[in-house]
Amino acid sequence: MARSSIIAIGASAGGVAALRSLAAALPSTLSAPILVVLHIGAYRSELPALLNAAGPLSAKHAEDGEAIYPGHIYVAPPDRHLIVADGRLRLLRGPKENCARPAIDPLFRSFAESYGPGAVGVVLTGNLNDGTLGLLEIKRCGGVAIAQDPTDADYPEMPRSAAEHVALDYCLPLAEIPKLLVELVDRKGGRDVAMPKNSSQRDGQEPEIIDSRTFERPLTVTCPDCGGALKRFEVGSIVKFGCHIGHSYTAENMAAAQFEEMEKVMRAAVRFLNERAEFCLQMAEHGWDGKPDASNDWHAASKQALDRAYKLRDLVEQDWLTPETSHQLALTLDGYEQTRLPG
Repeated sequence: MARSSIIAIGASAGGVAALRSLAAALPSTLSAPILVVLHIGAYRSELPALLNAAGPLSAKHAEDGEAIYPGHIYVAPPDRHLIVADGRLRLLRGPKENCARPAIDPLFRSFAESYGPGAVGVVLTGNLNDGTLGLLEIKRCGGVAIAQDPTDADYPEMPRSAAEHVALDYCLPLAEIPKLLVELVDRKGGRDVAMPKNSSQRDGQEPEIIDSRTFERPLTVTCPDCGGALKRFEVGSIVKFGCHIGHSYTAENMAAAQFEEMEKVMRAAVRFLNERAEFCLQMAEHGWDGKPDASNDWHAASKQALDRAYKLRDLVEQDWLTPETSHQLALTLDGYEQTRLPG
């Protein structure tokens, strides 16, 4: 088994106590970085301070683009997925996964892609099954898969799911995991540690989507009227789309209806941003909670919302490509020319 070079840990319910216990048992000489995701949603997190107080390793909230150093604990901040890309930490406000942001699976997937056999993934206490698919990917790439013994976890569902679906290398009580991590990091035998890979090192293959910045093709196109799935069919040479409610469109009408709905949604977003700017400005002007710093924060939030409202409005009002109208115009002109041909 390869010697580990980097550790990622995921936890949910009961995770604060478990992570503090783990941090307390790790030595200051640990020669590997630790990346941590705890399901905290968008709420304020004091986890780095709690881990700093619990053990000798330095803990902090991860920052976008920062380098990764041994002997440090990097915690996913509120409302941001934490991933690894090109040897650095990235923070993304991508879609929620398993109803969570930050979620464990995005970190584990990027972790496996970047470090291969040098990666160690650990799933601790928690409900449901976030972390299972990511741990499976770590295992597939040659890394080490660890789960807390479900019978030892305050909330056993997450580690139980990992144990049921992944060929774990270790399934241990929480008290035994710190010693195992030290042994994996310090082990001298086995293969060399895998180095982080970047996109230029992937043999010309399409890079795996790990940062939620590229959209997958949707499974279907939905109805602009009701949101139901549309079925595509042809009547002679005419392409039509219809949903199970009964709404139907020719291709040209579908494109026009879709564009109209898109513009409506984007203009609604402009309105919400403008209203947020006004709300934050009112809070700043009324001296919310009597703290000068808070007033400055409200002013900054108002300015940010207004700036983004202007940018989105400019985007909506740009010229858009509308091949459906161009095609319809060409057909109309062609028909007009035919009526003028001599008989």
